[in-house]
Amino acid sequence: MTIVRNPSTKATGKSSDNLSELVFQKIKNDIFDFKLMPGERFTESEIAESYAVSRTPIRQALYRLQQQGYVEVQFRSGWQVRPLNFKAYEELYDLRILLECYAVEQLCQMPKDQLQVALAVLIKTWCIQPEQYIYDLRKLSAQDEAFHCHLVFAAGNAEMAKIHSEISEKIRIIRRLDFSKDYRIEATYAEHQQILKALLAQDAAFCLSILDAHIRHSRNEVKKITLEMLSCCPA
Repeated sequence: MTIVRNPSTKATGKSSDNLSELVFQKIKNDIFDFKLMPGERFTESEIAESYAVSRTPIRQALYRLQQQGYVEVQFRSGWQVRPLNFKAYEELYDLRILLECYAVEQLCQMPKDQLQVALAVLIKTWCIQPEQYIYDLRKLSAQDEAFHCHLVFAAGNAEMAKIHSEISEKIRIIRRLDFSKDYRIEATYAEHQQILKALLAQDAAFCLSILDAHIRHSRNEVKKITLEMLSCCPA
């Protein structure tokens, strides 16, 4: 996607904000898609030329991305995509496991009719036939994140759900790579179906076992795929 703006058009405050938001999303997507590689250095001028916009919205977007931990400013040498820190990601995945396992325990204690209502949207999305599976990486990644966030939200602890959502945002850059392989897509559908069936049966021990293995397997796969992608790119 190239963002083109007529340089002769004087921007209003609102249009400037909209342009900055578009640039922000574009750079963020390029980082997520590894078009801007971890550790890659660049200048505001290079991005401005590539996106066909002025440096002002570029700078605004980059400062937002810096606040969110995706880029770092380099003294007198522009910007750098933040290098991947696998130890930090592993710790975030461990925290995910704690939060989601607690949520599952709470869900298994719900009255059955209340539990069925809480899980209805997930059952509709995930308990489908193989020919209905989604193979679009971005769509499926968003649905997978929504699945896990919904489990925590449905457990009823708003503060816990907020923390879990923040963790999901931080790991999104590598998590979506889990769906770059068809076999991982099919495994995710199967595992989500198992989790939902165990929840509906209110079998907490079995559900915890499946969920723990599911998240750990996903973590290991995305690390492996990320390392493969980085090894294929020129230094």
